[in-house]
Amino acid sequence: MLATLTDETPNTDPAGPHDEEIDQLFGSGGPLGGAVGGFRPRHAQTGMAKAIAGAIAGQTTLIAEAGTGTGKTFAYLVPALLWGGKTIISTGTKNLQDQLYSRDIPTVRKALNAPVSVALLKGRANYVCHFHLERTLQNGRLTAREDVGYLREISRFMKTTSSGDKAELTQVPETAPIWNLVTSTRDTCFGAECQYYQDCFVMKARKEAQQADVVVVNHHLFFADVALKDTGVAELLPSANTIIFDEAHQLPDVATLFFGDTVSTSQVLELCRDVLAEGLSHARDGADWAKLVAPVERAARDLRLAFPQDIVRLAVHQIASSSVFFPALETLIASLAEMLLTLEQQAERAESIEQCRTRAIELAGRLKAWGKADDKKKAVDEPESVLWVEAFSSSLQLHRTPLSIAPIFNKQREGTPRSWIFTSATLAVKNDFHHYTSRMGLENEPAKSWPSPFDYGEQGLLYVPTGLPQPNAPDYTDAVIDVALPAIEAAGGRTFLLCTTLRAVNRAAERLRAEFEQRGLRYPLFVQGDAGRNELLDRFRASGNGVLIGSQSFWEGVDVRGEALSLVIIDKLPFSPPDDPVLAARITELEKQGLNGFMHHQLPEAIINLKQGAGRLIRDGSDTGVLMICDPRLISKGYGKRIWQSLPPFKRTREIAAVQAFFSAAGTAAEAATTQSPKQSTCGEVASGKITT
Repeated sequence: MLATLTDETPNTDPAGPHDEEIDQLFGSGGPLGGAVGGFRPRHAQTGMAKAIAGAIAGQTTLIAEAGTGTGKTFAYLVPALLWGGKTIISTGTKNLQDQLYSRDIPTVRKALNAPVSVALLKGRANYVCHFHLERTLQNGRLTAREDVGYLREISRFMKTTSSGDKAELTQVPETAPIWNLVTSTRDTCFGAECQYYQDCFVMKARKEAQQADVVVVNHHLFFADVALKDTGVAELLPSANTIIFDEAHQLPDVATLFFGDTVSTSQVLELCRDVLAEGLSHARDGADWAKLVAPVERAARDLRLAFPQDIVRLAVHQIASSSVFFPALETLIASLAEMLLTLEQQAERAESIEQCRTRAIELAGRLKAWGKADDKKKAVDEPESVLWVEAFSSSLQLHRTPLSIAPIFNKQREGTPRSWIFTSATLAVKNDFHHYTSRMGLENEPAKSWPSPFDYGEQGLLYVPTGLPQPNAPDYTDAVIDVALPAIEAAGGRTFLLCTTLRAVNRAAERLRAEFEQRGLRYPLFVQGDAGRNELLDRFRASGNGVLIGSQSFWEGVDVRGEALSLVIIDKLPFSPPDDPVLAARITELEKQGLNGFMHHQLPEAIINLKQGAGRLIRDGSDTGVLMICDPRLISKGYGKRIWQSLPPFKRTREIAAVQAFFSAAGTAAEAATTQSPKQSTCGEVASGKITT
């Protein structure tokens, strides 16, 4: 049975081996106070650090949920740097990875005077490749005009950088297409055969990681390595004493992505592009290269055109047997085999042609395996996977996704005893960790929760407006904007509008532009897609009264403190789309076990996602604001109570007048929050127009 504790649970265990030291380190006169501006002792942070130190000492697993403001980063860094031995810290995003490496770890290391070496390890696509840069400079196959300038910047960067990490080159956007031409992939790396191997930034980063005491990676890198053995993490794992996953709520989805398999028509077209270029460069007389790749390109495009719609997500059993899809897949496999015959004959002419041959073999094998996996006679071989296709405007992806990662992940944790720490602000549903632990295969591991130190009852208000239609109504987004506008005006802008779909983002942006102009409201509008996420956030913070509209990428990992963000609007409860083939297969599997797919999977998943979105509002002890959830199901459905009881204990209202009153008094409340120590809020405080259940 899962051992679930809270910070209020009486501690009957004897004091851990480092408890007294932790009390001193996190105490008011300790080294952290002298090194970190604004540091103050927090009971929850100290308790979490003790629990993690105990898990490290006992080489055991700990699931640790820490509310916003607990200071979980320092709570795991202090014991990790002092007693963790060789430690791998995996974060949710590359931005968080950079923050840990550049700011948090150096701060704690200096405060503790800890003699540990630290390395940053990213996936190979983050490092400029000498070979691919030189090739791009020589052949100049650029698709966009701005790429010429970007390429010049990258070439200059290579003369001065010691890491080759593209994050250091801020002049070139992270999303610029040029990066694909100057970085390597597992398919396009020559490894030890490369003429630049000794100078390779990827190899240099891996070597530094091997020698370091603490290595900072991200979840995608960690699981890509477990699946592909291509990132250098596999070389680190045998010697690691401690593995810490920050933002651990993301692990089930990231692991599912990498423990499955995806093959796409885009990969086939990229291979054709490279076969043509390398064939003409090194074996022009060996074949009519343009004529060779043409049938493969045509077959890849025909496979995409088997689905005329722009966006499609279908399980394989949903594709009609009369569909042109299955014959098109066979044609693509056959045309790849034809191209492969020529590549085998010419491979010895150049290493790059040999590499194309290897890629063609792998792609053909994965396409065949996907096709055979649909054979009913073979279905027994992979009973826990779902096969599905996903079509985009110009590509088609064939997926094989495991229904559960638990047995695969448990296998990875077997072997050498070490401590595994899983931490996040959102792992539990009403202090129940079962949903998370069952997905990760951690059912028998101890889990503990530490509450946020924030006084949510005084700092925030939960507002659920009245009169909204059901979320599936065709005019739902317009109705959301109608009720949101008075709240946005009351807040003076300073708003996040978080949507569950990109379609809602675009419609909300269209409406708000028109409404702001018509009403003479001078609130800068920032819309996902108009610029990169970091740039939008920087501009939003700088504006002071902006309104930012975003979808999933803005629900988590975003930290806007102070008055710049005072209102977070969520358009609807974040349930997964009902047409998701993987979700449908998981629900079917749960129902075979006699469980309710909605209550045991969809609802807890939505609650954890909603907690992430809600967590954008109060980021500091002096922050105040309103969380506005527009979905009427929060009130009308029986499960609504379970949802809002999992949220921070805000006061609650259904009246816009209470929201307007809250904002009119916000200046006084904010001033009081900075001069008074927070008191523990209670769930019983309710503003006028209380939510009924």
